[in-house]
Amino acid sequence: MAKQNVAEQFVDILTRAGVKRLYGVVGDSLNPVVDAVRRHSGIEWVHVRHEETAAFAAGAEAQITGKLTACAGSCGPGNLHLINGLYDAHRSAAPVLALASQIPSSEIGLGFFQETHPDQLFRECSHYSELISSPKQMPRLLQTAIQHAVGQGGVSVVSLPGDIADEPAPEKAAETALVTSRPTVRPGDEEIDRLVRLIDDADKVTLFCGAGTAGAHAEVMEFAEKIKSPVGHALRGKEWIQYDNPYDVGMSGLLGYGAAYEATHECDLLILLGTDFPYNAFLPDDVKIAQIDVRPEHLGRRSKLDLAVWGDAKETLRCLIPRVKEKKSRRFLDRMLKKHADALEGVVKAYTRKVDKHVPIHPEYVAAVLDEMADDDAVFTVDTGMCNVWAARYISPNGKRRIIGSFSHGSMANALPMAIGAQFTDRRRQVVSMSGDGGFTMLMGDFLTLVQHDLPVKVVLFNNSSLGMVELEMLVAGLPSHGVSNSNPDFAAVAEACGAFGVRVEKPKDLAGALKAAFKHKGPALVDVVTDPNALSIPPKISADMVTGFALSASKIVLDGGVGRMLQMARSNLRNVPRP
Repeated sequence: MAKQNVAEQFVDILTRAGVKRLYGVVGDSLNPVVDAVRRHSGIEWVHVRHEETAAFAAGAEAQITGKLTACAGSCGPGNLHLINGLYDAHRSAAPVLALASQIPSSEIGLGFFQETHPDQLFRECSHYSELISSPKQMPRLLQTAIQHAVGQGGVSVVSLPGDIADEPAPEKAAETALVTSRPTVRPGDEEIDRLVRLIDDADKVTLFCGAGTAGAHAEVMEFAEKIKSPVGHALRGKEWIQYDNPYDVGMSGLLGYGAAYEATHECDLLILLGTDFPYNAFLPDDVKIAQIDVRPEHLGRRSKLDLAVWGDAKETLRCLIPRVKEKKSRRFLDRMLKKHADALEGVVKAYTRKVDKHVPIHPEYVAAVLDEMADDDAVFTVDTGMCNVWAARYISPNGKRRIIGSFSHGSMANALPMAIGAQFTDRRRQVVSMSGDGGFTMLMGDFLTLVQHDLPVKVVLFNNSSLGMVELEMLVAGLPSHGVSNSNPDFAAVAEACGAFGVRVEKPKDLAGALKAAFKHKGPALVDVVTDPNALSIPPKISADMVTGFALSASKIVLDGGVGRMLQMARSNLRNVPRP
């Protein structure tokens, strides 16, 4: 049996850790690893057109599967392109191992061609970032990197010089056990006792849920029923908590809707459950707050807490449900449900007037039709900007769908590359990229990746020829919009030229047929929908405290527009409210 080199040993360890694909762009310092992948039956090299795409794709795959994924870039500029996607994966707690190949080890520190220091550069967007300077280091260092990524949830970076990757691997290298999944974390008895007392002493309790409630839907519903609590959510909590939820009062934050804001401000006790909701202007400062989170560094960094509980949502609720006293009064819950339904009634009426005849097409209408036509288990990847608004308000979760975006990092151009990673997990599952024209054109080259790998991703392009969210930021700040217009081609024609299916939609009556044709097509497809750039309206009162970016706050409703099928759910919940 031929002796392994370091690159081959590196690939062996990745496959033992469950990595199925290595996303990246080839390059000289990376070539030994790429060749090792070529000769290994258990792992696939996924050639993309930009390393940023590689990192976004790996992060999306990790979010879909919950398992370790990997990406790679060659020395210097190659691996530097990974950084934005790695920031997103790290802030999304997606376990990703990034290989940053390095210049020849003998030249490090001497100003060699393409020299950078990736072991230092990636430290801010990783739990672990180290350089392999000797073949003897590699097995243990890579194992440590994997355990950081999986155990802490986020990114690890391994820098590997090309010459070391090509050297013989050390003999009798220990095949150490690898950590490939995370344990559950139960709070201590003292914290549970204190939380039970807080809940029992409060007449009105509200739950505000985030992504940390993944897998805990049944427990949240049982707990809410026992303590008669309204249940609101942050954007990242939407897919886990909104569906089949008779206690739903909507979402808080800039993109919020319904009565979530009121429910969090009019309670006696607010429980932040598995959320690191960043916009403290939307959180109350005059009610008691308890926070439950599996990551202790999240506790108390957004608001002053009366109780911090270190534990994952599901295990903590399992401890609480049998111990808290059942509340008898539904008065607060029913009042919030009524407010929620009333709020949704108002905004839905605003968007439904002649929407099926409006040209340019209302983007709300596009999102609503897409929601109706997409598969029950579709994966939606969502561009940052106005596509976040349409996904937040119109895409209906059901426990099988997934909604992934750059919700913590807020990067443009994330939807298309995330769709690549999502589609590789299952070619039979419908994956829809909700792309804005600004984000799509930023990494448009990787539309060719869909064609090259025959990935049946469906790109629904909200084409308003504008950077819509940036324009809103300027208007809220009192500035005239400038530099936000895009001069765009016929994107459907571009898609056809690339070898994919393309269709352009300019009239509402053609939308459903275009989506149906795209979904029926077996390969990659793009639906270029010309949408109204004036779909936004600013509220009549604008607070001086508003600032640019996604921190536009101090006003609980900034954007006007409908909320799709959520109104139906709110009406249904109201019908279940007991009458005196």
